[in-house]
Parts: sequence; C-alpha cells; structure tokens
Amino acid sequence: MHLPMKGVRVLEVAQFWFVPSAGAVLADWGADVIKVEHPERGDGQRGLGTSGIATEINGVDFLVQQPNRGKKSLALDFGQPEGLALLYRLAEKSDVFLTNFLPDARARLRIDVDDIRKVNPQIIYVRGHGQGARGPEAHLGGYDASSFWSRSGICDALTPAGAEQPTMQRAAFGDGIGGMTIAGGIAAALFQRERTGEASVVDISLLNTAMWVLSPDIVASGLLPPELKSLPTMTRKNNFNPGVNSYPTRDGRWVMLVLLQTDRYWADFCQRIGRPDLVSDPRYRDMKVRFENREACIAELDAVFQGRDLDAWREALDGMEGPWAPVQKARELLTDRQALANGYVQQVDGGKRGKFHLVTNPVQFDETPPVLGRGPEWGEHTDEVLQGELGLPMEELLEYKAKGVIL
Repeated sequence: MHLPMKGVRVLEVAQFWFVPSAGAVLADWGADVIKVEHPERGDGQRGLGTSGIATEINGVDFLVQQPNRGKKSLALDFGQPEGLALLYRLAEKSDVFLTNFLPDARARLRIDVDDIRKVNPQIIYVRGHGQGARGPEAHLGGYDASSFWSRSGICDALTPAGAEQPTMQRAAFGDGIGGMTIAGGIAAALFQRERTGEASVVDISLLNTAMWVLSPDIVASGLLPPELKSLPTMTRKNNFNPGVNSYPTRDGRWVMLVLLQTDRYWADFCQRIGRPDLVSDPRYRDMKVRFENREACIAELDAVFQGRDLDAWREALDGMEGPWAPVQKARELLTDRQALANGYVQQVDGGKRGKFHLVTNPVQFDETPPVLGRGPEWGEHTDEVLQGELGLPMEELLEYKAKGVIL
C-alpha cells in the first residue's frame, strides 16, 4: 500500500472534529500523528456525553473514532513547565504542528507560532479558525454550525421558503469538509518546504471553507439587481428541467435524476420507466418544449415513479448512462455496492469497543483505499511516545505521573 505521508510527523494540539479530522486524514495517508490531550479532561469531544449529547452507541464513541483513527494519544499537561518542555521536545522532532486553540490561549500557553518556531524553525505551523486569522473576530471561537453553516449563507440557502425555523446541519457537517481542506493545505506546505526549504504558516477557517462551498451563490449574488437577494429557487413541481429533479416512489422513498443533458438520455430513460410514448410526445420531445411544459412533464413522471417501490426503480435504472441516484439513508451506505467496492467504508476492530464501521477520506493513491484502524483511548500511548520518541526512562515517567504532568 502506498502511503505518501509516511515519515511525516504531526503534533496535534486540537479538540473536537474540525482540526482533528485533518490529523485523521494525514494518518490515513501514512503520517505519524501524536494527539496531545489534557491528562484530566482529554479532548473536549470525549466529554460531550456528560453534557447530554449522545457520543456513544453500544460502547462506540463514534464522534471520537471517526476524526481520530490511526493516531497516538499522549496525555500531557503542557500548562505546567515540565509538560511544556516535553511538548517542545516533541515539536523539535515534528514536521507539522496542528492546532485550533484560540489566539489568547496559544499566547498564554506559549504554543504560538514564534514559541514553536524557536525550537523548530522548519516546522509547518497550521491553525484552524472559525472566522479567520485576521479581523475583529479573529480571537473568537466558532463551531461549524455557527461559522460554516449559519454565517456563510449555507443555512439560508438550504432552508425552504416559508419554513418555521432555519434548517439545522448534521453533526460535524462543515468540520469534515474543513478537515479535508486543512489536510490539503498541509500537503501543499510540505511540498513547498521540500522544494524551497521554506516552512509556511497555514490558516484555514470554517467560514472561508463554507464560502468556497457556496461560491456559485455568493458570486452570483453580487451580479444580481439590488431587489434580488439571491438566486431564485424553483419548487420541485416547477423545476426548470424535469430531468433534474426528485421523484417519490410508492414506498415513500425518492429517486434523484440528474439528466442535465436531458436530450442525450431521454429516449433510454423513457424506455426504462416504461413510457416510450414520452419520447415522441410533442410536449416532451426536447429540452425546449419540456421546459415550456415542465409542470405537466413533472406530473407525468410523478405518476410513473409512484407506481413502483424504490427497489424496483433501482433495478429498472441500473446501468443507465444518464446520472441518477436513490436518495439513501446513512445506514444504506454501509452496504452500498460502490462504497464497498471502493473501500469507502470499512469495519475496524475497536478492541474493547467491539467492531464498527468508519468512513475513509475521499482521496486514494494508486487505486488503493487506506486501511483504517481505531481511534486511541484517552492517553493510551503516553508511555510509548515519551519513551520511544524522547527516550525517557520509566523512573522519570513515574515522576511526571505523580505530578500530574502526564496520565
């Protein structure tokens, strides 16, 4: 298996999902990722369960496992001078320092860019932000529901007109996208350092990541007349193109058609749904007249799709050149034939937590999916890291444990 990040050492001082998920991607790619957690509190995401948020199902801490698989957990209090000295020694041996601590905390704890660069001038320093590294709100935190989902315009764009309240995102929705962005930025910074010897400071924010995702709307909004605040949104029954629409099935499921070049696929599609008459129907024979008669065409297709269950439509549309997809539920991805064939979801052995599935990152090298392992238990690798990386004897480790510097 090809691991392009093999030999790269990452020191991760970060919590929750956004920035740690970047460390998981790097671990997938072969990097040695050391996750630093406080010996009393650990990653804040481990403690969400005490706040009433379900973070474990059948003993599997899924909100921890997915963004932390493949790492080593070091329980270290670098708020103490001795702990900070150990962190600096690890930074000396690392290629990347990865953090989402806020500016005031980084300064207070002496882990800001200048602090880490004093011990390792060639380290790539990576910061994940809510709203960015500059400006009046740079010192404020932000989760994906605030910085990514709400502030960026995505929430507004995806909330149906007339809804009683804004549509809420799913768990870690923006965090995972942002984590992939961070991993890509780190890869570019490592490449630059290899070519030029220059070590970068890399900044990625949830707000900017979301703006990139919504960029067609944002760019278009600046071109619209003042009375229009956003691009118009068509209803399903009045969509511009009946071939790019969702249709309900008899068993309450949905089929999504994306026949963007509809004329190219129309004849085959109509044969597959058992309505070859629609090919020659003067109201629907090409995209122009289908647009003019779109409401009637959508009604025709509604009636057709409501005549069969989703599984029957899977069979009828299987192999169709025109793009389409069933609107699936999350659990169905565990058995999706394409997801399985490409290794997009894998069962891992979680040890005492049993076996469970994790999702791979979307990048593969040489047509080979990464092999996933479980996430670390809190402080699981403390002795291993400090003995193996720094050569500390057990007597010294025991002294640190007695002082609460390590777990």
